[in-house]
Order: sequence, then C-alpha cells, then structure tokens
Amino acid sequence: MCGRYSLYTDEENQEIIKIIRALDQKHQGNEMKTGEIYPTNTVPILYAKDVEITPELSTWGYPRFGSAKGVIINARSETAEERPMFRTSLHNRRCAVPSTGFFEWTQSGEKKKYKFNLPEDNILYMAGIYNEFRGENRFTILTTSANNSIADVHNRMPVILPGKLSEEWILSEKFALSYIHSNMPVLRREISI
Repeated sequence: MCGRYSLYTDEENQEIIKIIRALDQKHQGNEMKTGEIYPTNTVPILYAKDVEITPELSTWGYPRFGSAKGVIINARSETAEERPMFRTSLHNRRCAVPSTGFFEWTQSGEKKKYKFNLPEDNILYMAGIYNEFRGENRFTILTTSANNSIADVHNRMPVILPGKLSEEWILSEKFALSYIHSNMPVLRREISI
C-alpha cells in the first residue's frame, strides 16, 4: 500500500522543479501541495495529451460511492483489469506520479516510519491511473506485492517506474499491461521522522 509520499523541490530535484513550474504557469494560483503528500491533496501527475507527455494537476483518490466514506488511494495491479472502477483507466488513462519517495510504517513491534526511494536517484515515479469524477481529475496509485527491499516493513508497494519507463507506461497499453506483472526494482530505505 502507498498511503503517503513526498514531493520535495530541493535544488537536486530539477525534474520535480520543472514539473512544478510548468503547472504554476498553467494554473496560476493553484492549490498544488508539495512536501509530504496525503490522500485528497492536489498534486502533479504526468499523462498523455495528444500523444505528448505533459504535467497536470490531479487529486489523489477516487471517490467511494454509496454510503462509503473516504477515497480509494490504491488499486491492486493484479486485479485492476477485472474491476469495473479501474479497468477502463488502466487501458486508456494511465499516469505517472512524480515523487521524491514514498512512506511506509512497520506493521508490528515498535512503529517506525520509513521512506523508500530508488538508489542513486532523487526522483521516483509511481504507476497510476486517472479518471474524471464530477468534473474533477482524480488518480489512484497501482500497487503490487512487496519485493525483498520492503517486504519486512509492508506486504505491498507501489508499481515503480524507474528511468524513462514512465513515458512507456503512459503511452503503451501493451507495455503497461505487461509491466504490472514485473518484478519491481530494489529500493533504498531510510528512517523518516
């Protein structure tokens, strides 16, 4: 599961800064959140517009329907294609969620918060899907079974898009449907406060 992530605009995160600036110009006076990101925050995603990858603002979490409260922040990659809520988005509305890492807490013993990221990289893209609900663009992050670099902390992890795979994820349905069944890259961790 991914219930929180980070989006810091430190000097070494030039790719993130470029995305933030583009959205600030496009949507002046926006309510984009940076720093530690929580569900329902409005944040950047990358998606395809006329076959070109572009940043856009989106709210984290699909709304629940009926009497259920809250939002759906994650979708299991193994079953997303079977679920009516996610199927069409997986095929036609994929996005990459830029971050500077994601957080997980230990599930047993003393509760510790860890930040996970790709080794030797200041940016981490997570695979997402998006849709429009009542005129609002919303996204959810796809998750998969945890690999050895996170399994002792949590049994789920986001589908990670290292390097330039975010572009392929967004543009190629064939690649995306195959990639969700791939082994995820090894991550580094650090205790977070």
